[in-house]
Formats: sequence, C-alpha cells, structure tokens
Amino acid sequence: QVQLVESGGGLVQAGGSLRLSCAASGRTFNTYAMGWFRQTPGKEREFVAAINRSTGSQYYADSVKGRFTISSDNAQNTMSLQMNSLEAEDTAVYYCAASTGLRYYSGSYSYTLLHKYDYWGQGTQVTVSS
Repeated sequence: QVQLVESGGGLVQAGGSLRLSCAASGRTFNTYAMGWFRQTPGKEREFVAAINRSTGSQYYADSVKGRFTISSDNAQNTMSLQMNSLEAEDTAVYYCAASTGLRYYSGSYSYTLLHKYDYWGQGTQVTVSS
C-alpha cells in the first residue's frame, strides 16, 4: 500500500502562484509515475500533470501547459506542482495520484487516464479569486 498526502492548497488571487506538495509513504518503490488531477463540483476529475519518476518525463494538460510545472524528489518520495499565473478556472480540489503500471514506454495519453493510477490522496482545495 502507498499513502499520499497533499499540502499547499489555499486561496490566491488571479495571477498569483501556489505550490502543491505530495508526500508518499509505504511501498513506494514500484510507483513509477505520479500525477495531479483536479475536480470541481458536478464535474469529472480531470488530468492536470504527470511525471515518470524514472525518466523525469513530464506531461501536462493543455489548459495548464506553460503555467504549471511538475517535479519529483525520489529520495524524499515527494512530488510538487508549481502553479503560476493562476486563473479562476483553476479553482478545484487537487488530488495527488501514484501509478504502479505506467512505464517509460507508456504513451503520453496513458498518463492522463484516471484508471491508470492505483493510489490517491485525500485532496487539497485551491481557490483562485478573480
């Protein structure tokens, strides 16, 4: 089992920045990829960004490309999401996720799929005021 705990959410004005963190514990040795998803009330959870922990390859949703940066520290078993130029549309609960199945040879589209991730955090609220 893997436990994921997010932190860093909060209230920020449009144009501002926030940094989310995700701490992983437990059997993390086979979590080859990690990602961030977000969800607003009444909508499906959507992909934000992902990273392959072995290669460092990064994947982003078009809506956040150029504004968000995902990173991971394998030694510390942590992952971060630096969010800049935040917009009201970024308001959501952000979830950290870990995958045991995604590999370096997995297609980029695979990283965007919820069912490819085995473990999820409890979520952290990000609110962007306009």
